Amino acid sequence: MAELIDGVNEFLPALSLIVVLVVAGLVWRRASARTGPVDSHAAVVRGDLDRREQRLADREERLEAEAGRLDDRASELSSRQADLDGRAGALAARDADLDAELQRVAGMSADEARAELVAGIKHDAKLAAAHRVREIEREAQEEGEAKARRILTTAIQRLAAPQTTESVVSTVPLPSDDMKGRVIGREGRNVRTFEQITGVNVIIDDTPEAVVLSCFDPVRREVGRLTMVELVADGRIHPNRIEEVHERCAREVEALCVRAGEDAATEFEITDLHPELVRTLGLLRFRTSYGQNVLAHLVESGHLAGLMADELGLDRALCTRAALLHDLGKALTHESEGSHALVGAELARRHGESEEVAHAIEAHHDEVQPRTVEAVLTQAADAISGSRPGARREALESYVKRVRALEAIAAAKPGVEKVFAMQAGRELRVMVQPTEVDDIQAQVLARDIAKQVEEELSYPGQIRVTVVRESRATEVAK
Repeated sequence: MAELIDGVNEFLPALSLIVVLVVAGLVWRRASARTGPVDSHAAVVRGDLDRREQRLADREERLEAEAGRLDDRASELSSRQADLDGRAGALAARDADLDAELQRVAGMSADEARAELVAGIKHDAKLAAAHRVREIEREAQEEGEAKARRILTTAIQRLAAPQTTESVVSTVPLPSDDMKGRVIGREGRNVRTFEQITGVNVIIDDTPEAVVLSCFDPVRREVGRLTMVELVADGRIHPNRIEEVHERCAREVEALCVRAGEDAATEFEITDLHPELVRTLGLLRFRTSYGQNVLAHLVESGHLAGLMADELGLDRALCTRAALLHDLGKALTHESEGSHALVGAELARRHGESEEVAHAIEAHHDEVQPRTVEAVLTQAADAISGSRPGARREALESYVKRVRALEAIAAAKPGVEKVFAMQAGRELRVMVQPTEVDDIQAQVLARDIAKQVEEELSYPGQIRVTVVRESRATEVAK
């Protein structure tokens, strides 16, 4: 046993060496097996890197070549810029030489020449504009006059109004001449009482079976006429009876006035007129202007204004309202200061009428300059209604005398060439010599003529004096 153990111990070193060799061989084989794939992958990576380096090198060469071309291009552009700068300097020097030569030849600086050129252009432009404006004004005037004539003719032709004339006296028929004694009364007490209560003068003359009542206030005259008619019909005439009948007749006339105003307003479909304006409008039923009934004149003017408003495409209601109310001031007595146009406008404003209507009222006789189309239409309607044949009457002899006196006053002034009395003597047109009367003297002449007319003549309403000084410029084209 021991020998066996000793024999084994002798072979242990050799056995250990063999085992070590075997293990070393196995380890080497395994290491060889793992190292092979790693080396092949590294080779692939290395080849890819080499190709990339080559491409980068090629790209760098191309960039260097492009940079070289850009440097050449920049050099070429720099040279061209230098050439252009040189040419610009040469042109500037040439322009300076030309400017100097032009200034020397023209005898003026560049600023002076520029100013003269601008002035010439402005003058030509203004001249062309003046010709164009004159042409437009001429065309507008021709078209406006034609259209105005058509509108006025149409309005006049379409309107048919009754012709009426009135006076300041009223005649009351009597059943017999014996009634005159009752009217006079004992010792004339009935006549005196009647005149005191009514404010109307009673004229008892040789006219058979009639008495005449005279009063400048048409409303009082109408109240007196109704009172006398009722007293004569009843036959009982004494102071108490006269007073009683007068009060009743005054109320009747007041109701008639309100009814007349309402009828006139209703005819134009006006429903919002103030009651005081309705009453004032009705009072005009008994007033006349040159023999024309004022209320009938207002109604006629309203229709004319409405017809012209339709032709022009304006507000018919506003135009008819202004024309219907334009003579309201004639219903007020002398206690109201001012012309009837201004008084009527103030009355309209006080009772809620619009400013357009009030302005048309105050401007219908040019006492205020018209600012609206409605005011101009009111003027036109008033003129047409008052100037149509048969509308108003005036003694021919007094009319001719007044017109001739007007023209004589103006013709006697120095520098006057022609004189025309227009609009039935309401306007005096004076033509003067432009070489003898300047603009300031024309104003003085108009004032002097107006003052002399006020002092020497008696006339209704107002008279407008217009002095015309015409200047003419004439040139001959050769």
